[in-house]
Amino acid sequence: MPDKRPIRDDLQATLDARRDLGPEYETELVESFVERLDETIAARVRAELHHRGATPQKKGSPMIAITLGSLGIGVPLTAIAAGTAGLVGLMIAWLAIVVINVAAAVAVHRGWG
Repeated sequence: MPDKRPIRDDLQATLDARRDLGPEYETELVESFVERLDETIAARVRAELHHRGATPQKKGSPMIAITLGSLGIGVPLTAIAAGTAGLVGLMIAWLAIVVINVAAAVAVHRGWG
């Protein structure tokens, strides 16, 4: 199982920076963290697919619908999470979106979806 400490360290650093810098930098901090989280998860998915010998999906795959749906729900979910729970709510919401996308990608590549 991959070491989860680096992403946890990134989250802690983001929360510490938010506390030190204040809410005016919240958007930039969240975007930076989400980008690093997305890169980490994408690398893990690529490694798992490579390990299993899977090939990337071609055009028209179910992943296009999942990706577009995630983006579509991500916009209002971002507004709701940030408005009600602040930075932590926003990070949890995007973490959930990323986890759902990873689970869908694994399911598609394994032939479950």
